[in-house]
Amino acid sequence: MALAITGIALVSGICGQGRLQLNSVGIIAALIAAFSFAFYNVGGHYILLRYDRWTVLLYTTMAASLFWIAINPPTRILAAHYSFAAWMFLFLFAMLSVLVPFACYFAGLQRLDPTKAIIVSCLEPVFSILIAAAALKEVIGPLQALGVLMVLSAIVVVQRPTRGDLAIPITGPVD
Repeated sequence: MALAITGIALVSGICGQGRLQLNSVGIIAALIAAFSFAFYNVGGHYILLRYDRWTVLLYTTMAASLFWIAINPPTRILAAHYSFAAWMFLFLFAMLSVLVPFACYFAGLQRLDPTKAIIVSCLEPVFSILIAAAALKEVIGPLQALGVLMVLSAIVVVQRPTRGDLAIPITGPVD
């Protein structure tokens, strides 16, 4: 875990920028988000052991939708008079940034214990940096590259079976 956290710090550029400036509201928000994410992973894992991931995904997206409907009512959205192209963009964005990633994450959370899933989720900032480098031509510095390697190493380390683990076959039984 220390390897992954240090790697994330390097990837995100926290280390090596000189002076680190902290904001109390930002720290509180980050702590609440960290607790929520940890609770989400641990609780989500056990919920996914009992229910199909599509059912869980349906209820979680429905709850989020009801929350946002209360915050931003549909009448306000309709009053904006978005074009058809804008609606298609919003639809594709929602599918690619929410539905597909959460479906994949739930599939992984069903198969991994929460600790391993959280470490694997450290790939998010790594992919953000790599996509920004590829799509926006941002330069990856040496410390960021070291951070990427550290995060990848942490994921490999945490996925290795320990002495007490049973070997799980990669393929199913052959009839």
